[in-house]
Amino acid sequence: MCVSTEVILTGTGVPHPSPGRAGAGTLLRSGDTILQFDAGRGTIMRLSELGIRPMQLSALFVTHVHSDHVIGIDDLVMTRWLEDQLAMCGPLPIIAPSGSTERFLRRMLDPYADDIALRVEHNQPAGPETDLRIFRPAHNPAVVWSADGIEVTAVSVHHEPVDAVAYRIRTPDGDVVISGDTRVCDEVEELCEGASLLVHEACRETAMAERIKGTVFETIFSYHADTVALGAMAARAGVPELLLTHLIPQPTNDGEVQGFADDLRQGGYRGRITVGADLDRVVLGA
Repeated sequence: MCVSTEVILTGTGVPHPSPGRAGAGTLLRSGDTILQFDAGRGTIMRLSELGIRPMQLSALFVTHVHSDHVIGIDDLVMTRWLEDQLAMCGPLPIIAPSGSTERFLRRMLDPYADDIALRVEHNQPAGPETDLRIFRPAHNPAVVWSADGIEVTAVSVHHEPVDAVAYRIRTPDGDVVISGDTRVCDEVEELCEGASLLVHEACRETAMAERIKGTVFETIFSYHADTVALGAMAARAGVPELLLTHLIPQPTNDGEVQGFADDLRQGGYRGRITVGADLDRVVLGA
């Protein structure tokens, strides 16, 4: 029996706030399995808009420790804990690379120590727990999680100086690659082989090269994925559909949105393109 699989952008924003764009995050739902990838600001509210409670998440996957990708994780963990009295859902499995990301996850609830102690004293049987499942990232893809016919592999990508990973999710309806933050790189291109959908960050470095020359943005853009190069990579990989997220700069009108798609075409990509907005979704096989 075919299981319906959908990918939904829970946040397409960057560290600088933009109206209507929550922090970085992507949700994949396949049958009863619900996986969240990264959790930037406002993630829990986007999930609520989708009718998804934190207690329903099967697992959370983290790509790297930049604040705009992780600032909503403590919110997910704390809210799941508060709901657990009724749902008995247990701690949230969090799959993440070792190093700086692991250190953050082990310390993220420390500021809530007094709040947790008071809640435990008055109405909670125990404090919140996280089911951390840490893996050592490598440049060869490796399986980091599997359940109910879904398998997730991870591979190191190039977001230096920050360690980061991309994920590939194998589902009954097709495979999805989620880049996290990275320059265009061979690791993601190889991870895309045979995939149905690529969810990738997008930065208009080529289009803005003269405007950012000599500024701090020239450095920032250097470790993100240029849209023209991304189009060329996606074309080489033969990915039939590309869903853009983490848009730099954040588009504010239809012309700026079209600019992202035009860059991909300039790079040679001829597949389907969605320049992502929050809550945009792609149904595999549709």
